Amino acid sequence: MSHDPNCIFCRIAAGEIPAQKVHEDDELIAFRDIRPAAPVHLLIIPREHIATLADAEPRHQALLGRMALLAPKLAREHGADNGFRTVINTGPDGGQEVYHLHMHVMGGPRPWKQG
Repeated sequence: MSHDPNCIFCRIAAGEIPAQKVHEDDELIAFRDIRPAAPVHLLIIPREHIATLADAEPRHQALLGRMALLAPKLAREHGADNGFRTVINTGPDGGQEVYHLHMHVMGGPRPWKQG
């Protein structure tokens, strides 16, 4: 499994940097975003370092599916039971800030209308 010692999300996955984790298993970790844009704002990351969604390979298909299925479970568990949004920013023009694949799970009263 790939790990980048300079990647903040790899360091969170390795337990080197604390995070408010809400889920953890052999392949995925989910934690609260430190700059939430919504009442519920979680990040789901793979333990493996994959820089962007564009870098995912066919062998990551099951992992990506697990991320997509974990999102609604966590959204409901954290109170976003009236709907939520998932976002994967990819590359500079996609607004990606941390180059480790991650899925935002945002819920609450339509937070994305705030800008």
